Amino acid sequence: MTHLLMRVRKKGAVVLLALFCGQGATVLPANAQATLRIGAIPDQNPERLNRRYGQLATELSDQLKVSVRYVPVSNYPAAVSAFRTGSLDLVWFGGLTGIQARLQTPGAQVLAQRAIDAKFNSVFIANTSAGLQPIGSIDGLKSLKGKRFTFGSESSTSGRLMPQHFLAQAGVTPKQFAGGQAGFSGSHDATIALVQSGSYQAGAVSEPVWNVAVKNGKVDPNKVKVIWKTPPFGNYHWVVRPNLDQRFGKGFTTKLQKTILGLTPTNERQKTILELFAAKRFIPAQESQYQPIEKVGRQLGKIR
Repeated sequence: MTHLLMRVRKKGAVVLLALFCGQGATVLPANAQATLRIGAIPDQNPERLNRRYGQLATELSDQLKVSVRYVPVSNYPAAVSAFRTGSLDLVWFGGLTGIQARLQTPGAQVLAQRAIDAKFNSVFIANTSAGLQPIGSIDGLKSLKGKRFTFGSESSTSGRLMPQHFLAQAGVTPKQFAGGQAGFSGSHDATIALVQSGSYQAGAVSEPVWNVAVKNGKVDPNKVKVIWKTPPFGNYHWVVRPNLDQRFGKGFTTKLQKTILGLTPTNERQKTILELFAAKRFIPAQESQYQPIEKVGRQLGKIR
């Protein structure tokens, strides 16, 4: 034993440590104390978001055998910032915020989207007292001039970026709305509530959020209605930081993607999660699908 220890000292402390650990010490796996922090842009009310991501966190934890925690953020830019700084590992972004996050975080990957996100739509809604009629083409958006109009969040793809893009195609600028500017409600739910109450005469929202609000009885058809549906565009997607394999073990990012893609409506718990996302399944997504959004974002000064 003495001779062996002499040889170890000559070879260095690292070998001695390896020998010592072999004498019954417990070696913890690399991911034993790591927590996967998931987040999302706050596009709906906090109660719904907490339910959606809380249940997803439990499912991911059970399948991946790691600690998973949902970390809410206050607004869209905060989600991008938290992802960039490493406070969030996996985030459900909109088209615009996902691009912003990936540009600010080299190596970040697009993991998945819902089937509806490949061809997403916004809807323009109007208070029935505003006298606005259904719009048959982009040119018909001119009827919104002089109206009290609100977008959702300033960084929302479906609640601001693409609606403003289509308005611009019709020759309508925010300065032409009542008061010389558009409002910003902060979320799709808030836009629906504000237009329904008459605080604004019209607004733009995510079609899936609108459909859920209608299904849940949150919409009074006597007070608010859809007047136009946009052409399709790419939108929401999961984006993951580049260092998860180092933190949780080799192949973890691939396992995470497979777990998300594997959520199925035939499993009751997973079915509930998918319903909260207004999704039938998650499907693979590619960065190239969001290039048109990036182009519009640069044109409108939201990406530099």
